[in-house]
Amino acid sequence: MTPPTLTISDDTLTGRQKDVLDAALGLLVDGGDGLTMTGVARRASCSKETLYKWFGDRDGLLTATVQWQASKVRMVPVDRETLDKRTLGIALEKFGRDWLTVLTGDISVALNRLAVSHAGQEKRNLGAIVLENGPIGMARRCEPLLEAGREAGLLDFDDADQAFRTFFGLVVRDTQIRMLLGEQRRPSEEKIAGQARRAREQFFALYGA
Repeated sequence: MTPPTLTISDDTLTGRQKDVLDAALGLLVDGGDGLTMTGVARRASCSKETLYKWFGDRDGLLTATVQWQASKVRMVPVDRETLDKRTLGIALEKFGRDWLTVLTGDISVALNRLAVSHAGQEKRNLGAIVLENGPIGMARRCEPLLEAGREAGLLDFDDADQAFRTFFGLVVRDTQIRMLLGEQRRPSEEKIAGQARRAREQFFALYGA
């Protein structure tokens, strides 16, 4: 079954849909591979028919669930006509801070561990879904901001994808791999803020025009 088109964001989802996706996230954390339409319907106290209507099938539900988690990383809107270095820096730093906050949370850690275990297995699609809606999805959202910075004469790069990958590395560093390998202590808000600030500073040092 082809999933219906559904824009996943805090503004476009109904409260009931958010509850369902939160229930699916909870099941992924608790049960890993045990996520089923029946299990989500039971935990969210809704019918399977409603799930199929909203998300199409299990892969559609998985995709929406991953997109819902990723949507918690907010992109600060900017005006291309008045964009300056300070505004661009604030937007990049806020994006990095939100990204690290979501990435180091229990749900994202569990989701990424499960996705890694699925990678390369034909009949298990979570790895591909997380890749498409996680790192690749983040690039789709961030690259227009980088392009706007280049158009405004604030950044200098040849390839937006390579610039984003550099920003990704500066923001995430080894934090994600340490969490995936079992580091129990989650970074504090102060540490996350400091890491995002340094990423912004270092990115401008590399790509500032």
